[in-house]
Amino acid sequence: MVRYKVILAYDGTGFSGSQRQARARTVQSELERALRKLGWTGGSVLLAGRTDAGVHAAGQVASFDLEWAHGTPKLCEALNAFLPADLAARHVEPAPPGFHPRFDAASRRYRYMLFCGAVRDPLRERYAWRTATGLDGGLLERAARIFLGQHDFAAFGSPVSKSGTTVRTVTCSEWQGAAGEWQFEIEADAFLYRMVRRLVFLQVAAGQGRCTIESLARALVGGAPARSAADIPAGLAPAHGLALIAVTYPASEASPE
Repeated sequence: MVRYKVILAYDGTGFSGSQRQARARTVQSELERALRKLGWTGGSVLLAGRTDAGVHAAGQVASFDLEWAHGTPKLCEALNAFLPADLAARHVEPAPPGFHPRFDAASRRYRYMLFCGAVRDPLRERYAWRTATGLDGGLLERAARIFLGQHDFAAFGSPVSKSGTTVRTVTCSEWQGAAGEWQFEIEADAFLYRMVRRLVFLQVAAGQGRCTIESLARALVGGAPARSAADIPAGLAPAHGLALIAVTYPASEASPE
C-alpha cells in the first residue's frame, strides 16, 4: 500500500465544487469513482482545498492510498482512462507516508481572468468574467499591493471553521493586462472561504471608481467589524473566472526517491 499524490486539472463548469456532496457531481466523487475501478477501497480521498461550483483548476492536489504494481506512469494513464473529459490527472507520484495535501501545504496560488466588453463573448465567458465597464489599470495595481503581507482578512471572507483564524499571509498579489484583458494572481499560505472572489470584486469596483483604495485599506485594518462598512460594496466576482493554479509544499514533503 502506497500513498500517492496526484495533481488534477478540471473545468469546473459541470461540477458542484470539488468536495463530495450527497446528490451532486463533484471533483472528489468523480476521482473516487475512477479509483474504485482500479481497486481502491478507501473511504475518501484527500484534497488540498475546496473550490466552489464553477471554479476551475490546473493544480489541485489530492492524495490516496492504493496497492498498485505497475508504476506511477501507468497509474496516471489508468486514472485518465476512467476520469470524465472535464477532469484529468496531470501527474501522479508517490508521497511520503502521512502526507496530507491540505495540512502540509505551504501556499496556494489562484488566477482570476476577466475582460472588458459591452457585448457578450460566448467563447471567452466560460473562463473569464466580462465587465461592461472598463478598468483603470493603475488603480488595480494600487489595490493589489495593499493585500501583500500578513493581515486580518475577516472583511474579505469567512474562516473554513467557526474557530478558525482570519489572518493570512499574502506573498503575491498582482494584475497584468492590456487592451481590456486582465489577469489577477494571488498566492498566500491559505485562503478564507470565497476570499479571492471577494478581493477581485472589490478591486474591480476600485478600478471602476465605485469604491476607493483607501476604503479597501481601512477594511483590511479593521478586520471583522469592517464587513458591514458602508463604503465597501457587497458582492463576489463570478466563480467561472477563477482557477486554482498551484499548491506548493515544503522541501521536507518532497516525494521519496
